[in-house]
Amino acid sequence: MAVLSRLPLTVIGGFLGAGKTTLLNRLLRQSQGRRLAVLVNDFGALNIDAELVASNAGDTIALTNGCVCCSISDDLTTALIGVLESPARFDAVVIEASGVSDPWRIAQVALADPALSLDGIVVLVDASACLTHAADPLLADSLQRQLEAADLIVVNKTDLVDADERQRVRDWLASMAGKTPRFETAQADLPMPLLSGSALSLDGHTRTETGVDACESPEKEHDHAHHHGELFDTWSCRPAREFSAQALRALLRDMPAGVLRLKGILHTDEHGWAELQFAGRHGSLRKALAVPANGAAVVAVGLRHQLPAQALADAFSNRSSGSLADDPEPSQA
Repeated sequence: MAVLSRLPLTVIGGFLGAGKTTLLNRLLRQSQGRRLAVLVNDFGALNIDAELVASNAGDTIALTNGCVCCSISDDLTTALIGVLESPARFDAVVIEASGVSDPWRIAQVALADPALSLDGIVVLVDASACLTHAADPLLADSLQRQLEAADLIVVNKTDLVDADERQRVRDWLASMAGKTPRFETAQADLPMPLLSGSALSLDGHTRTETGVDACESPEKEHDHAHHHGELFDTWSCRPAREFSAQALRALLRDMPAGVLRLKGILHTDEHGWAELQFAGRHGSLRKALAVPANGAAVVAVGLRHQLPAQALADAFSNRSSGSLADDPEPSQA
């Protein structure tokens, strides 16, 4: 039984040529058993491997791994309704924003529909072209709006620039996007838990018994194909106590630096059972749609050596006096 009943939605943005289509193809080929619904404007650009295609019905491509790719056409709302009303429930929805669109406007759909939960906004940046685009007055505003919306910025195509250019891109992003988390890569090779929190299983990362105060040290997350375990840490906990909803909202507003994603289901003084979600810069706390089968659980992910394990342990400890005042380095498993 799934702990979180709302369908998580991820928006992928970025300027033309940044690598959105490459990332979508990677996501579809490496769904890892999850049924994904990917909504795109242009089918032709996806070029999905023929052996993955089970059927093609004009505006919908069904894949052999249970995923589907649907055309948005001119009506995103209609496409989303089709996904939500599908007889076979999906595990997550991913929307590709067009190259010049504002991904935050698309993400607001998730905030308006109670059946959806915003899982995050991922914006790709072309390391080889972004500084040129930023200098163009016709493009600068679109780039800025995309960066301002991002929960995670993926600096792609780093293999096409030298060390000096990469540093200039870093400096530019620091001036444009402040503390928004960033991940550098080539060929849009992004670890799935960083792309979508639906890849993080509450049950899979919480192996202690309910009622035991066991906040774990970060675990190495393994991806045998790409060795992404060397790139990020996970942390998990099964807290037994009731939490203050007000305190959880304060945590979401001031999440310790280094947490890229966090999700959980907790018992609160306001909701009873509540769903907790955080991605990059945005968080939410709302009443759960169902009682969890396995009790409370929290799981977080961050880049290797940057996940603030002790601060998270303090916040979610069974001791109600937990504090976020300290932010030590995480211990390694």
